[in-house]
Amino acid sequence: MTIRPALALVAHDKKKDDLVAFAVSHQNKLAEFDLYATGTTGSRILAAAPDLPVTRLKSGPLGGDQQIGALIAEGRVKGLIFFVDPLTPMPHDVDVKALMRLGALYDIPMALNRATADLLIAHPDAFLQTT
Repeated sequence: MTIRPALALVAHDKKKDDLVAFAVSHQNKLAEFDLYATGTTGSRILAAAPDLPVTRLKSGPLGGDQQIGALIAEGRVKGLIFFVDPLTPMPHDVDVKALMRLGALYDIPMALNRATADLLIAHPDAFLQTT
């Protein structure tokens, strides 16, 4: 049995539409991965692209960011696409920083905006080269 690489998809509230549009426009490439998403983001992606293999976790403020962080630490998630809203204060900012810290610590590809996500998904081998 071949284990497929996994990506995490996360978006702040004001960036959810952007991430859904990204997922819809890249359905074919994203379908090659096991996808994990925080609660509302995952629901929105599944509503727009029901054939994508998305596993929904808890909402970010309720522990979803930490669940994704654990998957990164375990070596399961090989890439993080996190559309960050830099202009809105987040009550769970400490969890967001912890998630980005784990992505940096475990040296996985991270896209924090659409431009970088488009580049990464155009080169899916980048997600396979992490250890």
